[in-house]
Amino acid sequence: MGSSCNVVSMALLACLVLNSLVFVAHGGDFYQDFDLTWGDRRGKIFNGGKLLSLSLDRVSGSGFQSKKEYLFGRIDMQLKLVAGNSAGTVTAYYLSSQGPTHDEIDFEFLGNLSGDPYILHTNVFTQGKGNREQQFYLWFDPTRNFHTYSIIWKPQHIIFLVDNTPIRVFKNAESIGVPFPKSQPMRIYSSLWNADDWATRGGLVKTDWAKAPFTAYYRNFNANACVWSGTSSSCAKTNSVSAGAWETNELDAPGRRRLRWVQKYFMIYNYCTDLKRFPQGVPPECKRPRF
Repeated sequence: MGSSCNVVSMALLACLVLNSLVFVAHGGDFYQDFDLTWGDRRGKIFNGGKLLSLSLDRVSGSGFQSKKEYLFGRIDMQLKLVAGNSAGTVTAYYLSSQGPTHDEIDFEFLGNLSGDPYILHTNVFTQGKGNREQQFYLWFDPTRNFHTYSIIWKPQHIIFLVDNTPIRVFKNAESIGVPFPKSQPMRIYSSLWNADDWATRGGLVKTDWAKAPFTAYYRNFNANACVWSGTSSSCAKTNSVSAGAWETNELDAPGRRRLRWVQKYFMIYNYCTDLKRFPQGVPPECKRPRF
């Protein structure tokens, strides 16, 4: 952990520059856009529908899901994560379809001991199979302020962004036999739950229930995406944003530089370089250019 912190300090100047590039999504209405699905009132919508919170205690966590399903687009949400000693907790924010051959695009925030950085865990599932994990430290404290976490999902690629800085690109590699999520509509989900059997240092650090309840906050949801109607999708104009705007979100040269910066200084795990895990050779998509 200490060496990682040294790396982070080496990148401080770059951090300060990139922090000026924060993307601010236009706020939606959580009453209109989401349903609180579990947790027996541990999830709450307030401030006129502009703010949502999820809480976890010893009895239960909580969660919500979007009322609509989407097939391609850009999804933005601002989160402020559980502060203090959040070891053992996981805040999951993701897109997913249903069924045994579901597709899924994941952000998972693994809680920490006070003073240690959160781990941002990402994954992509296609046809029910994941095992495409990449993990990162963040270049800021995600518990002090809201930050924007975004997914751009296109037929060509999936891009994960933090404050509009790309951290990961998963490209469509169907041409070499790698399934890609492109036919199953997905809802947006989030949950706050206890995972102290694995989340913090492989389960060595357990949840301190004396610190409960643990609470995460959400605001400024925006979906500039194609809404699934049951048999087909149509690109909906959402929050006065052009319906086709997300289609132009290719990584330009500055975006590729920011992606390389994040992956150089903040990536702490990449399945594509885990040779012990894949003794017969890494998955085929790992052999292609990343961006």
